[in-house]
Amino acid sequence: MQIFPPSEFIFPNPIEADPDGQGLICIGADLSPSTLFEAYSNGLFPWFSENDPICWWSPEPRCIIRPQDYQPSKSLIRTMKKMDYKITVNQAFETVIRACSLPRSYADDTWISEEIIQAYCEMAAAGYGYSIEVWANDTVVGGLYGLNIGRGCFGESMFSTQTDVSKMAFYTLMLIGRENQLPWIDCQLVNDHLLSLGACTLSRHEYLKSLQDVIKQPPIDWKKYQDSVFSSKTIAQNARLIE
Repeated sequence: MQIFPPSEFIFPNPIEADPDGQGLICIGADLSPSTLFEAYSNGLFPWFSENDPICWWSPEPRCIIRPQDYQPSKSLIRTMKKMDYKITVNQAFETVIRACSLPRSYADDTWISEEIIQAYCEMAAAGYGYSIEVWANDTVVGGLYGLNIGRGCFGESMFSTQTDVSKMAFYTLMLIGRENQLPWIDCQLVNDHLLSLGACTLSRHEYLKSLQDVIKQPPIDWKKYQDSVFSSKTIAQNARLIE
């Protein structure tokens, strides 16, 4: 992994900067790799609309999911066995983030601007990004992406163009989390969809305390996953990636 020079920006302590617990910590800075590294290492992430100033957030409470607690639904397992999609890791990061940036049926716009896309692609190129892709023939039909610092795994967004394929990517991420003994995967903001997948919450204080421990631990070895093509059918039958 690339070692970034120190960021020129120093982020405020989220707890001291946001006594009312609204989550918006500060506004400004940039999206350079060193700034993103500094922000995520201190429990912040960017979230803002295109053409607006960069806003940095640390919500109270924080939404996380513990990989060891995740249980795929029976309907998902049936679909994975029936359709037998191909699943890869870190093979098409830019394809996934661009697909995640497209407007959804329930919204006309997206926060994933070209500026965000370029910034996170730089993080991925430096070894701090991950993506999981679900393929139908030669087309990516679903997936997710995020960042990884040490044992800290930060989920960003997911997409699907076919039924259940984003859930297949999510299940794959949960298996990677289990195999690497990740204490949690950061889901950032609470929503009903994440809660339906088994997510829960930590107080901001608990999250920040845990974060400082996990980011100092050895990083995930993504190489052992990204050289393989996994079968959704095999994953559904064995509930693991690495034999």
